[in-house]
Amino acid sequence: MTELPTDVMTIREMCEAYDVTPRTLRFYEAKELLTPIRVGTRRLFTRRDRARLALILRGKRFGFSLEDIRQTLDLYDREGGASAQRQKAYDLGVKRLAEMEAQRAELDLAIADLKAELADAEAKGLVPRRAA
Repeated sequence: MTELPTDVMTIREMCEAYDVTPRTLRFYEAKELLTPIRVGTRRLFTRRDRARLALILRGKRFGFSLEDIRQTLDLYDREGGASAQRQKAYDLGVKRLAEMEAQRAELDLAIADLKAELADAEAKGLVPRRAA
């Protein structure tokens, strides 16, 4: 019988450590982003799975697509190291930052326009003044 690694975590431990739900872990497993060891019906997550989950969660927080995250994670396995993976993550980060800054600029403009509209309505007495 093959001996299991000693540094594995159960699904419950993963949920507690990373503040995710079992459904989230099963979803990432179904998408082949995580590959826990299966022992009967139990899932045991290795140090590799934990590192991948941390990168997945960071990528999602930054707004990367799951496909971008998958491609980045797969580079580590295909290329046998972190160099290609780091470059891909950097390139995606530069692109995403530009997108986020453009979104922020659009949002800043929309906020300014809405504030002006509200102030105009208040100034014309069309609505009661807002409390500051």
